[in-house]
Amino acid sequence: METIQIKGQSLNKLAQTCHAIAVEKGFWDKERNIGEALMLIVTELAEAMEAHRKQDKENFNEEIADSFIRLLDLCGGLGIDIEAEIDKKSQKNKGRPYKHGKIC
Repeated sequence: METIQIKGQSLNKLAQTCHAIAVEKGFWDKERNIGEALMLIVTELAEAMEAHRKQDKENFNEEIADSFIRLLDLCGGLGIDIEAEIDKKSQKNKGRPYKHGKIC
């Protein structure tokens, strides 16, 4: 089994890595249904919530990782420069008022 180098990679490189694995495992054999891909990310987050409710930290951590893997795979598959998008959005958020003017 090939060892995958993850630590120290940029987000864009991680997106390429996650996407390459998903392609290798057949998840991109045909055009990807983006709505389905997004709901799979939501599903991983729901599984993380369930692990949190059960106070299962090991499974919680795994489900959070699954969420990132699916999200980064989608970024890789769609050619999204996620580093640039996060930078752009962070700059926008920095200019917003405290709690974006909301009470909670």
